[in-house]
Amino acid sequence: MIIKSPIDLELTQISGQTSQPPWEKIDDSYKQAILINNKPVLVNVKQSGEFLEFNYQGDISQNEVISSLNYIFDLDFNLDKFYKYLANHEELCQMSDFCSGLRLFLAPNPFECIISSICSANNSIKRWTKSISDIKHNWGNSYDGFYTFPEVSSFQNIFLDDEEEAQLTSGDISKCNNNLKSCGVGYRAPYMRKAAEMFTDEIDLLEIPKMSYDEAFETILKVPGVGPKVADCILLYGFNFRQAFPSDVWIKRIVSHLYFDGKDISVAKVREFGMEEFGDNAGYVQLYMFHYARKSGLMAKLK
Repeated sequence: MIIKSPIDLELTQISGQTSQPPWEKIDDSYKQAILINNKPVLVNVKQSGEFLEFNYQGDISQNEVISSLNYIFDLDFNLDKFYKYLANHEELCQMSDFCSGLRLFLAPNPFECIISSICSANNSIKRWTKSISDIKHNWGNSYDGFYTFPEVSSFQNIFLDDEEEAQLTSGDISKCNNNLKSCGVGYRAPYMRKAAEMFTDEIDLLEIPKMSYDEAFETILKVPGVGPKVADCILLYGFNFRQAFPSDVWIKRIVSHLYFDGKDISVAKVREFGMEEFGDNAGYVQLYMFHYARKSGLMAKLK
């Protein structure tokens, strides 16, 4: 089955969006187990010309799978209209030439995005994606050798480190490897477990999409280990708030170069500028801006 919306599947998968790790690549396809309407489904997607081809295994209708894939890969977003928007802005007009087909890669499970985004802070893409993949393998539900992300209610019961695991299981600490730190998350382990506790007892994940952006942002900031950039990533990739403009030192350098003659401006000001300047296109502009700078050579010049 082919969904006729243009996409560069590989670029979207490897773009480093903190919704989830890239799906497992097997030959020319990407494969992943996801929950659709609380049912496990094994989905296989691949590039077919400029479109997305898929098949699946699971007790679910084809229309439900299409709806889920439309959401995850944001296939209803009109890229042609967005490229016209870029073309009408002198600072942005070259970006579609370098990033054609790049789309948002949204989380099928918002809680996975929360944990992935916490894990990504001060971390490399290679390391955080491996850590999240290990978490799924260790505590997710298995489906034909692929794993869904653990449920938020069970995540809070995962041991933090070797010491806690040994203490609570009366085991040999030298043999303990069934804990968060064994997945390479380091100091982020207590943040992750506290997030699971908060989203079980204090914050309803289903209420966040109903909030205004500012209210949702302040709510996510209450989670330990979440600063402004991580909060914006969670709201963009986990909850589809398009006005998010995740900002760090690299986005600051790019925006400063394109809009402020290279002047030193704060990351907070860059975030504010991006949200005001680009509105509901802010999330996509940020995504294209970063990859344009990386692929065009601009990023190397800004180091």
